[in-house]
Amino acid sequence: MSPLAGPVERLINELSRLPGIGPKTASRLTFYLLRQPRERAQALALAEALQDLQEKVVFCDRCFNIAESSPCAVCRDERRDQSIICVVEEPLDVHAIERTGEYGGLYHVLHGAISPVEGVGPDDLKIAELLARVKGEAVREVLLATNPNLEGEATAMYLARLLKPLSVRVTCLARGLPVGGDLEYADSVTLARALEGRSEI
Repeated sequence: MSPLAGPVERLINELSRLPGIGPKTASRLTFYLLRQPRERAQALALAEALQDLQEKVVFCDRCFNIAESSPCAVCRDERRDQSIICVVEEPLDVHAIERTGEYGGLYHVLHGAISPVEGVGPDDLKIAELLARVKGEAVREVLLATNPNLEGEATAMYLARLLKPLSVRVTCLARGLPVGGDLEYADSVTLARALEGRSEI
């Protein structure tokens, strides 16, 4: 039987399920929140933020990025170049590219990368939706901005094979990004140069 109160143990268990948070970090976070004076209400603010995440965040029906409404602000923005789609693995990658201020087109979020080891195949990603967009919209270029690791490269090559017959220019980010890294951790200058130097696949 655990010496911890039920709600405390439950929060530790739930926090430790998050990526990058082990049982020790989960315990520290739980006891930090527990020690806060009730008037500061940090735990309540955290609970409300989590509830808002579930209730107020949706996936854009067009690009599958996270948003408060669909279509998202990027897809609705008529000033953006509607003829280029930048394909990324995760919503955080959109944020990383937007930080550079160098890209003015649209996005498509796959929600992962092909990874047979983890049981993720093409049907688990938003690939069919990407192909439908390319066929149904006036797209002249698809920029493949997957992560520069084994899974990202495999996904990019798979997409390139599917896109080539559709008479669309297929490009990828220029090298300069660290192999094995994730886009969300790249600094803005490196990412901006990679966008500027993208090349044909």
